[in-house]
Amino acid sequence: MPLDPAVFRDALGHFPSGVCVVTTIDPQGRSWGFTASAFSSLSLEPPLILVCLDREADSHDAFYNAGGFAVSILASHQMVLATHFATRGIEKFDGVAIATGSELSLPLIPEAVVHLECRMHQTIPVGDHTILVGNVAGAVVNDGEPLVFHARRYGIMQPHPVA
Repeated sequence: MPLDPAVFRDALGHFPSGVCVVTTIDPQGRSWGFTASAFSSLSLEPPLILVCLDREADSHDAFYNAGGFAVSILASHQMVLATHFATRGIEKFDGVAIATGSELSLPLIPEAVVHLECRMHQTIPVGDHTILVGNVAGAVVNDGEPLVFHARRYGIMQPHPVA
């Protein structure tokens, strides 16, 4: 019997993750972005990360053909931005403050706890997503606590009382 997609989604939703906004610029100079929780480090040498992008996303082709992308790991107070960049069918950058990365001049979300600027290392179509593998050219760590996503809702990090 095949796995029920709703059960699979619910099961995966119980793994807490950070929340990031991934951005790029297409050859025409238009900025593109999406919210991702499927993000991971991949290698320290060379410094590689991966992000998964739905192949049905409006921004898919822009990222698939991009020379690079940036990842802004959102701070706990940036839930509105996470929801905004996850919304389909809107102009993602209208009314949103953007910074420009110093390494690759890609759009970054100000006040994010981490900024990573990546050269595209590889794109891998798998299932209904494309894995974007980035070679990290620049990383900046800022003050703040990260935004967390768990069981279909946003949360914040709390130190464990025993830790």
